[in-house]
Amino acid sequence: MTKIDHEVRRRHRGLTAVALTAVACGILLGVVDLLLQRSLPYPWANLANSSAIWALGAFGIGWWLRADWWRSALAGIVLLVVAVEAYYLAAVVLMNDDAQILTSLTAMIWLLLGVLAGALFGAAGALSRDARPWLRVVAVAMPGAVLLAEAAMLFNLSDNPGGGRQYRTDSLQTAAIEATLAVTLLLLITPTHRVRLQALATATALAAIGFAGFTIAGFGN
Repeated sequence: MTKIDHEVRRRHRGLTAVALTAVACGILLGVVDLLLQRSLPYPWANLANSSAIWALGAFGIGWWLRADWWRSALAGIVLLVVAVEAYYLAAVVLMNDDAQILTSLTAMIWLLLGVLAGALFGAAGALSRDARPWLRVVAVAMPGAVLLAEAAMLFNLSDNPGGGRQYRTDSLQTAAIEATLAVTLLLLITPTHRVRLQALATATALAAIGFAGFTIAGFGN
């Protein structure tokens, strides 16, 4: 057997391990998300149903794998796509939802968003260890940015007059939790004060873009 054959097999095993890990984590994310959403009190239940928290899952697997960016992007995609279907399948099994929800338009939209977010945040997780300082700063800013963007969206939604007082309170509390989590993550995953300041500034700018994206996608309605 040649060295090339060994290398091909090694890469195949590496991709298989990445895929299996992503699938397992996706199943866990989808099922646990549904259970926590139904069992936790508000505002904590909002976090279980948070798009930003799911995006953190893709970032986390990309960071944990210590692989190149494209494998991490692939892992992020698999994680979120599997999580979407695991979530709906759990709803069918545990809540007697109609099985058609697995192939519904809503599921297809979430799968598309899972592909986009999985690729972006999975790659960011890998690039958070990149040797290029500017790229590393952008990558480590991504988790904080998506949390700040969703916090801003929830703050904006809290002004909805039709939501009621409890809705306003839950939205504001969830926004505060996510903003706190964003800052905490930036402090934890950045090595120096200088990088923290750079990442915070970058996260704020990216959060503005993310807020616009949430609004365009209809999350802010």
